[in-house]
Amino acid sequence: MSMGKRFSLWTRCIRWHCIFPYPNEELASDFYSSFVLERIVLEIISSYSGRISNLFRKPTGGVKNLKVVFHDFPGGAESFELMARFCYNKGKAEISPLNLFPLYCIANFMEMNNSVSGTFNLLEQTEKSLEEIRYWTWSEHLVALKQCQDLLPVANTSVILQRILDCMVGKLALVSETSPCPSISSSDSSGIRFSCDTRSTESLRSSSFHATWWFEDLVVLNPNLVQMVTETMVSRKFDHVILSRFLFYYQKSRFILATSDEKREITGTVVNILYSLDPSAISCKSLFGILRVSLCLSIGKCCRDKLESMIGSQMDRATLDNLLVPSPVGTHYQYNVNLVLRLLRSFLSKGILVPLVKLKKVASLMDLYISEVAPDPCLKPSKFSALISALPDSARDTYDGIYHAIDMYLEVHDWLSEEEKLNLCCGLNYEKLSLQACDQLAQNPKFPSKSAVQALISQHSKPKCLLHETNQPKPFIDSPCSSVDIDTNRKKDEAHQQIVPYAGNLDISSENEKLKAHLQGMQRRVVELEKVCKKMQTQMTKIMKSRLSSQSSASARSLPKLCS
Repeated sequence: MSMGKRFSLWTRCIRWHCIFPYPNEELASDFYSSFVLERIVLEIISSYSGRISNLFRKPTGGVKNLKVVFHDFPGGAESFELMARFCYNKGKAEISPLNLFPLYCIANFMEMNNSVSGTFNLLEQTEKSLEEIRYWTWSEHLVALKQCQDLLPVANTSVILQRILDCMVGKLALVSETSPCPSISSSDSSGIRFSCDTRSTESLRSSSFHATWWFEDLVVLNPNLVQMVTETMVSRKFDHVILSRFLFYYQKSRFILATSDEKREITGTVVNILYSLDPSAISCKSLFGILRVSLCLSIGKCCRDKLESMIGSQMDRATLDNLLVPSPVGTHYQYNVNLVLRLLRSFLSKGILVPLVKLKKVASLMDLYISEVAPDPCLKPSKFSALISALPDSARDTYDGIYHAIDMYLEVHDWLSEEEKLNLCCGLNYEKLSLQACDQLAQNPKFPSKSAVQALISQHSKPKCLLHETNQPKPFIDSPCSSVDIDTNRKKDEAHQQIVPYAGNLDISSENEKLKAHLQGMQRRVVELEKVCKKMQTQMTKIMKSRLSSQSSASARSLPKLCS
């Protein structure tokens, strides 16, 4: 009797039945995938399978209608047919990379370690075939890996799966180590081919492909297998930059046809693997891409924390566009400020001292971000204040950007109380405001009066530093007279305009008499400074005239310039 006549397959599902007599066809097609076997067929299988043999030894109690149910039979109907062919062929099987893994799983599941007529049992034959796995081609390894995927979770405990992974990763490592420009095709069944182009320009042009040619082959794997593959690659010291690029490519490719649940699983797997890699090898822009997608998927808190931690460690590499993430659904404010605050906390909470260069880069980025979110009418004062004070004072050389952002915020939120305005201004360092910003703040009616006074005090304390620097001796450099006159007069006028903006028309209350006296003292110092500048100008003019007369009599060479 032929195999097709002995087996009648109605549908494929997880459960497999051997039933006596023939079952109700309608019921079976709805719920099960069943094989109708004669008793003699089971007796043949039982001679190779310890599991079936044990069933036959059990007493049936005179029951004629026997029903054998196999839950989670590995590989389903096709694997069951492979097992039956092995038994009918007197324990002989043609084992190849295309069926090795299913046969190995069947042999373990059905306990096929019985020898008949002196032949090797199925388990021994599959284990012997494993010795040749290292000679398989890339395509054969890939096919076997896909079969492992179909047999998960049974495959997770199999030694074959790890051997396949080791061999595949070994081939990739061998290619990257032995050839700077390998040419490998997954569709080539003859194995891995090596070729090297001696032209350096073409080699450089195709270097990216040489490092990523296997991306498309592994995209078909499910998240569990991808995690196993990448973990094996990490253990073999693979380049973390290439691995991170593969994971981003995998996430983007699989998202095209994935459901929401599948996207959550893929995202969780990719984030977990990326978290184990070197942070400097991961693209900050790509991390923000995953973050934007994950916010719509409601991923778990653990996964979100890992993703935000990775981004936080690279805040100095972020851009303004990266940070402008829309607010969650159901909120009124425009941008997700809470997310940015969490990223900043992650940036500052690494347990080590953040380099000042990185700190200043992040501060410049935050100044841009704060200016961008300031006009949002729905942004609460507490959130805006938290953004201003999130970084330490040492991160900023100037607070002009923060001042302008607060100015915009107060213009939109004109309903704020004096106390709320003062809380916002607490984030300002008046000593790091420019003279122009101090001038504007002191005259700005949107700011509270206490802030204006502080700006005045800061403004009038700056000329002390200017006078101190001016009194320091500086070397003279040759320069034309006209350059000296113009530059000296210009600087004198600028100093006069900047230092004495309120000399004649300041209306200061009696509470600020000390400030008034200080201002008058500063005016006297400015007059003294002007006298010094005029004296220096006269001396330099005389020196230049004498030099010009001596040089004109000696030769007609050009005059070097004197920097003012």
